[in-house]
Amino acid sequence: MIKSELVLRIAEQNPHLSERRVEAVVNTILREISSALMAANRVELRGFGAFTVKAREARTGRNPRTGAEVQVTDKKTVAFKPGKAMQARLNAS
Repeated sequence: MIKSELVLRIAEQNPHLSERRVEAVVNTILREISSALMAANRVELRGFGAFTVKAREARTGRNPRTGAEVQVTDKKTVAFKPGKAMQARLNAS
Protein backbone atom coordinates (compact mmCIF):
# COMPACT_ATOMS: atom_id res chain seq x y z
CA MET A 1 0.00 0.00 0.00
CA ILE A 2 1.27 3.45 -0.86
CA LYS A 3 0.47 6.70 0.92
CA SER A 4 -2.18 7.80 -1.58
CA GLU A 5 -4.02 4.47 -1.17
CA LEU A 6 -3.90 4.89 2.61
CA VAL A 7 -5.36 8.40 2.30
CA LEU A 8 -8.15 7.10 0.04
CA ARG A 9 -9.05 4.28 2.43
CA ILE A 10 -9.18 6.57 5.43
CA ALA A 11 -11.27 9.11 3.50
CA GLU A 12 -13.70 6.36 2.44
CA GLN A 13 -14.08 5.19 6.03
CA ASN A 14 -14.62 8.77 7.24
CA PRO A 15 -16.95 10.49 4.75
CA HIS A 16 -17.11 13.60 6.95
CA LEU A 17 -13.41 14.26 6.21
CA SER A 18 -12.15 15.48 2.86
CA GLU A 19 -9.23 13.78 1.12
CA ARG A 20 -7.12 16.89 1.58
CA ARG A 21 -7.74 16.92 5.32
CA VAL A 22 -6.94 13.20 5.61
CA GLU A 23 -3.77 13.71 3.56
CA ALA A 24 -2.72 16.55 5.89
CA VAL A 25 -3.25 14.32 8.92
CA VAL A 26 -1.28 11.41 7.38
CA ASN A 27 1.56 13.75 6.38
CA THR A 28 1.65 15.22 9.90
CA ILE A 29 1.80 11.77 11.49
CA LEU A 30 4.62 10.64 9.19
CA ARG A 31 6.52 13.90 9.71
CA GLU A 32 6.27 13.53 13.50
CA ILE A 33 7.46 9.91 13.36
CA SER A 34 10.41 11.00 11.20
CA SER A 35 11.24 13.88 13.55
CA ALA A 36 11.19 11.59 16.57
CA LEU A 37 13.46 9.08 14.85
CA MET A 38 15.86 11.84 13.77
CA ALA A 39 16.08 12.83 17.44
CA ALA A 40 16.98 9.18 18.20
CA ASN A 41 13.69 8.57 20.02
CA ARG A 42 11.73 5.33 19.90
CA VAL A 43 8.27 5.49 18.30
CA GLU A 44 5.79 2.94 19.61
CA LEU A 45 2.30 2.50 18.17
CA ARG A 46 0.46 0.12 20.50
CA GLY A 47 -1.02 -2.84 18.67
CA PHE A 48 1.11 -2.10 15.60
CA GLY A 49 4.78 -2.01 16.49
CA ALA A 50 7.82 0.06 17.36
CA PHE A 51 10.32 1.98 15.25
CA THR A 52 13.84 2.45 16.58
CA VAL A 53 17.09 3.88 15.26
CA LYS A 54 19.96 1.42 15.08
CA ALA A 55 23.60 2.31 14.51
CA ARG A 56 25.56 0.21 12.06
CA GLU A 57 29.31 0.25 12.50
CA ALA A 58 31.81 0.79 9.70
CA ARG A 59 32.96 -2.41 8.07
CA THR A 60 34.76 -3.84 5.10
CA GLY A 61 32.38 -5.10 2.42
CA ARG A 62 32.77 -6.59 -1.04
CA ASN A 63 31.64 -5.35 -4.41
CA PRO A 64 29.43 -8.22 -5.65
CA ARG A 65 30.48 -7.73 -9.29
CA THR A 66 34.22 -7.48 -8.94
CA GLY A 67 34.81 -9.02 -5.53
CA ALA A 68 36.95 -6.00 -4.59
CA GLU A 69 36.94 -4.90 -0.97
CA VAL A 70 35.18 -1.63 -0.20
CA GLN A 71 34.98 0.37 3.00
CA VAL A 72 31.39 0.85 4.18
CA THR A 73 31.03 3.83 6.51
CA ASP A 74 29.05 3.75 9.73
CA LYS A 75 25.41 4.78 9.43
CA LYS A 76 22.08 4.81 11.17
CA THR A 77 19.07 2.85 10.01
CA VAL A 78 15.47 2.44 11.10
CA ALA A 79 14.36 -0.88 12.54
CA PHE A 80 10.76 -2.01 12.99
CA LYS A 81 9.56 -4.60 15.45
CA PRO A 82 5.91 -5.63 15.14
CA GLY A 83 3.77 -5.56 18.27
CA LYS A 84 2.20 -8.65 19.77
CA ALA A 85 -1.24 -7.88 18.31
CA MET A 86 0.21 -7.34 14.80
CA GLN A 87 2.25 -10.53 15.06
CA ALA A 88 -0.85 -12.48 16.13
CA ARG A 89 -2.88 -11.10 13.19
CA LEU A 90 -0.12 -11.96 10.72
CA ASN A 91 0.18 -15.53 11.98
CA ALA A 92 -3.58 -16.15 12.34
CA SER A 93 -4.12 -16.96 8.65
